[in-house]
Amino acid sequence: MRFTQLSAVQLVCAAAVFNLCAALTVHASTSVEALQVVLQTNPSGQSNFIQTLTAPATADGSKPRETVSSGSFAFSRPGRFRFDYVAPFPQTLVADGTTMWIYDPDLAQVIASDQAATLSNTPAALITSTADLTKLRAHYTLESLPADNGLRWVKATPKRTDGALKWVKLGFDTDYVVAMVMVDQFGQTSDMRFSPLKPLQAPAAKVFSFKPPAGADLIRQ
Repeated sequence: MRFTQLSAVQLVCAAAVFNLCAALTVHASTSVEALQVVLQTNPSGQSNFIQTLTAPATADGSKPRETVSSGSFAFSRPGRFRFDYVAPFPQTLVADGTTMWIYDPDLAQVIASDQAATLSNTPAALITSTADLTKLRAHYTLESLPADNGLRWVKATPKRTDGALKWVKLGFDTDYVVAMVMVDQFGQTSDMRFSPLKPLQAPAAKVFSFKPPAGADLIRQ
């Protein structure tokens, strides 16, 4: 299945991170301390995004290939989120609380997997199921980074080194998460920029439900 805009692992991490820090008003002394406050608030919302995916550095020193994508994102705790890519080609990922669905319209293909197993020990599983920051610290090292370009930053590094994610950094102003940078173990970088969070524009039951379209191949993992 073609899924070059953002891997499923990166997507669930993105969903979790945005879920964690949405609509943030920071009064804590460090950026990490602000995370606990956000875990208690904003159970749902939606945003638009622009993502730049940069390939690993090349051996010959030439400029790495970049791909720019855009779309919308929505979440509802516990455990539901949705990405809808619109450019450069449509793709959809929906986590409905039980199943994670990845749909590629151009290939007429749907991949369905058990959400709990797929998201095990990812930020998505930890953050969408609990408001306790200590559980996140059990699997990730959290670090407050210096402010840059008017944004506060937090870096989360997995304690296990055998996963796909190397680290993720969150950038936010006084109100919202506006930037997220992820690097995987192969050196691929995803830089996502978000618009301000808004309330869900449709009932959650509709936003986070998915039914494979007629004629699409369904692959269960």
